[in-house]
Amino acid sequence: MGRRVVITGLGLISPLGAGVDITWKRLINAESGAGKITAFDTTDYACQVACEVPTVDGRGGGGPDIEGSFDPSKVLSNKERRKVDDFILYAIAAADEALNDADWHPEAQEDQIRTGVMIGSGIGGLGIIAETALELRDKGPKRISPFFIPSSLINLASGQVSIRHGLKGPNHSVVTACATGAHAIGDAARLIVHCDADVMVAGGAESAIVPIGIAGFIACRALCTAFNDEPTKASRPYDKDRDGFVMGEGAGIVV
Repeated sequence: MGRRVVITGLGLISPLGAGVDITWKRLINAESGAGKITAFDTTDYACQVACEVPTVDGRGGGGPDIEGSFDPSKVLSNKERRKVDDFILYAIAAADEALNDADWHPEAQEDQIRTGVMIGSGIGGLGIIAETALELRDKGPKRISPFFIPSSLINLASGQVSIRHGLKGPNHSVVTACATGAHAIGDAARLIVHCDADVMVAGGAESAIVPIGIAGFIACRALCTAFNDEPTKASRPYDKDRDGFVMGEGAGIVV
């Protein structure tokens, strides 16, 4: 019979705010994370709403004086920030919170070897891939960043978290579209049950609110297009007026 698995730490970067506490506070107050897309001009897009992470620079309804706004500078230096796509940044921030919540910072080699990471993403570094494709077209191959590939690979969310915290156990990623985070947590639990690890940092991260991401999901008729003027009413599964889903972003991690 396998071992019992428990959750000891939580970490969140969500459209309701940066952190578990602010997200929970706004969730139980029935606040919505949906709004008009602020990341880029959506004038020509059939869908103009999404659930963006609020940031200190004003994206997603955030701001320097607005509670719960995500500040990337508190997670990575500007130099390190340039090496990762936003989905990896969100994963790192959420993993930091989860590990602090669990009070798990292994220093002994045995503890590090028995602690793994399983963070997935449905679509990975879509934004940086699109930006780099345009840079290649306009400026040629010599202008491509050496960090392009590692910043866009889905498994580098797990990789960067393990490097940051010195975790040397199983290191995998999962890619199963919208089910990615749930599958990652399930797979991580099985690693513990079967004694391949004692502790796993697991979850999902996404950052696809970029022009090509929104355009692509519009093209396959997946996104809601009927509530651009009422973003908080756009997500209505099982409703007779349902019209597609609302794109979100962020990261959720458990220990």
